[in-house]
Amino acid sequence: MEFPPLEELTFEVLPDDIGVLRINRPDRMNSQTIRMFREYGEAAMALRDAPLRALILTASGQRAFCAGFDLDEIHKITEMGVREFLKFQETATGGIQGIRHLPFPVIAAIHGPATGGGLALALAADIRLCDPRAKFSAAFVKVGLSMGELGTSYNLTRLVGPAKAAEIGYTARIVPADEAEQIGLVNRVVPTEELFDEAVAMARMIAQNSPGGVRMSKRAIQRNLEITSYAAALELENRGQALLTRSTDMPEALAAFKEKREPRFTGE
Repeated sequence: MEFPPLEELTFEVLPDDIGVLRINRPDRMNSQTIRMFREYGEAAMALRDAPLRALILTASGQRAFCAGFDLDEIHKITEMGVREFLKFQETATGGIQGIRHLPFPVIAAIHGPATGGGLALALAADIRLCDPRAKFSAAFVKVGLSMGELGTSYNLTRLVGPAKAAEIGYTARIVPADEAEQIGLVNRVVPTEELFDEAVAMARMIAQNSPGGVRMSKRAIQRNLEITSYAAALELENRGQALLTRSTDMPEALAAFKEKREPRFTGE
């Protein structure tokens, strides 16, 4: 697959068609820049049609997953006019949205702090694993902004509920790893030295299943977060299941079950 040249992100493909997208600014605690937000979108666009089974979203170094926006670039934002800033916001949110809407599962492997925009990026994943050193903060109010930033108000509320999201957003307090697991902000806390391997193992477990079934499952989960009608949810599910019965993977899975062997999924 072709991939755009990036400066602040890296990408590689592991065996079993598992991708790894890594923030690569370890000297700055993987903090975000204007360029990085643009690269999120470029990476998501390149990955959208990639034949991957899952993507691991992580970061370089040992200090942090992503410490939010790099304060060395804050002057660039404050010097922007309203229209220029709106364009920047649309680029930033579009990049994170592009990662969230990738058709295959995204697993975030979070070591150390994920704050501000780093939290927003982690929330764009479908599954979050973190190490005991991880800590999370929606500290937007500390710099005069709101939690209505980069999708945080939407994604965090749906993960932990409106009351807990309000507390985290209004106080800007730090949520440690153990609490993050308790409230559902992360799926599991994993020892630091095992974190990446655990993410790979989970991705490989996903890759053992029907590609179409996994992708349609992700679509159903995401779309049903955005609609309030039970009837509409059922309609979406019914269409997805009907389409999957026309694939080659469903009869192959049934045949494998009868023959007591592992299915050979093709995604066709």
